[in-house]
Amino acid sequence: MAPPSPTQLAWRGRIETLIRLARPALDDGRPVEIDLAIRNVDRTFGTMLGHEITRRFGGVGLPDDTVVVRLSGSAGQSFGAFLPRGVTLRLAGDANDYFAKGLSGARIVLHPPPESPFPAETNVVAGNVALYGATGGEVFIRGAVGERFCVRNSGATAVVEAVGDHGCEYMTGGRVVVLGPTGRNFAAGMSGGVAYVYDRDGTFPARVNPDMVDLDPLEADDIEAVHDLVSRHLAETGSTVAERLLAVWQFEIGRFVKVMPRDFKRVAEAARRAEAEGRSVDEAVMEAAHG
Repeated sequence: MAPPSPTQLAWRGRIETLIRLARPALDDGRPVEIDLAIRNVDRTFGTMLGHEITRRFGGVGLPDDTVVVRLSGSAGQSFGAFLPRGVTLRLAGDANDYFAKGLSGARIVLHPPPESPFPAETNVVAGNVALYGATGGEVFIRGAVGERFCVRNSGATAVVEAVGDHGCEYMTGGRVVVLGPTGRNFAAGMSGGVAYVYDRDGTFPARVNPDMVDLDPLEADDIEAVHDLVSRHLAETGSTVAERLLAVWQFEIGRFVKVMPRDFKRVAEAARRAEAEGRSVDEAVMEAAHG
């Protein structure tokens, strides 16, 4: 077997450094803050730390923001993959494919460096298949991402400023807010969760796969939820898009479209009716789920 290359040794060294610096949190749950540089050869950054947290604390992880890691540079594939609750990664830079794959409770924030001269919302800052198979956690991305964003997401919350083709494909849960354009075939096979898309020019319906979803106006609770997420996106990333929307919110909220799977909507409505009528919610859900 060939000996490890210098690049592999450097990658291992950065992973070992991360875990060593996070030792107070791993040993007894004490909060820590870490500053590191990252390179595009650093794949699956944070995943081994997540393994150590899960091994010690189980599936519940740690309280939010127990381990806060601030990074600068260009992250390799699968940045933040499978991270559990308790870890917050804040990356000033960009990331490759499979960003936040399998996310399971952590928070990840991505934005260009402060000195970056280009408008983030018109440039890709993360690659394809971000948040694939995510089950929980939060992601705030200032900028655009590639294709197949949030495919098979089943529980994570994400805010992003533009996505490529096949966004929210086969999504079964969670919540997604898109503050800009999408590619074609949005929501193909989407059976659960909800997406809110800012449709400034009214062209979004032509890019949706209509087989399993409806496009609905936002209700009062939707408006409250979107406002909260856009406000948090501004606080987390400094997004100029979020700042502009919030400045004229009463006007811009009318341009958001709610993407809702029909089966999921039918079950949710049945649950609301049963609760209002004092009937068993579980029985109503089962009846609605079976048509």
